[in-house]
Amino acid sequence: MVLPNAVLIPNALLPLRIFEPQYREMLRWCLERDRFFCIAFKKAGEPDAAPESFSPVGGLGLVRACVGVEDGTSNLILQGLIRVKFGNLLQTDPFRLAEIREFPSDCQNIIEAEALGTKVMEICRDMRIHEGSCGINLIQKLRDITDPELLADIVTQTFVRDPAEQQRLMEERSVAARMRHLIRYLQES
Repeated sequence: MVLPNAVLIPNALLPLRIFEPQYREMLRWCLERDRFFCIAFKKAGEPDAAPESFSPVGGLGLVRACVGVEDGTSNLILQGLIRVKFGNLLQTDPFRLAEIREFPSDCQNIIEAEALGTKVMEICRDMRIHEGSCGINLIQKLRDITDPELLADIVTQTFVRDPAEQQRLMEERSVAARMRHLIRYLQES
């Protein structure tokens, strides 16, 4: 599914309303099989039908809940699982079907990523401290995360509101570089 304003980040939940005919067909196909499908970020200014209209890296998700509506539309919750890189398009009609392969993160410098994660947490704490108990509870939950990649993904989902920025973070393999990007983004927000 190619969307202009949504990025499916690993471990995040994405609510969707499926109403376009090709995506209704895709959802039926998906639910009859393994309940997985991908979200690709639509590039600005590209024609919808062009193969290059979407970013090469997206999110593979699992349909966690799906409720059909009488008019044929559906409301669903998609849970992001992993980053994927799109390969050859196998079909375009009635919906896109592409080869995919996992796009794993690079966390070779775990010490640097953890140190940068501490800085990200400080910035998030400062941003949320004025929001009362809700913000404080969120920061306490984030402190429990020991995996820098997971922390980067959750902070991206929670604090980065611009889908184009979220996509840039999705495409960054290096967890340390992702953390540095988050620090710059959060400090400028």
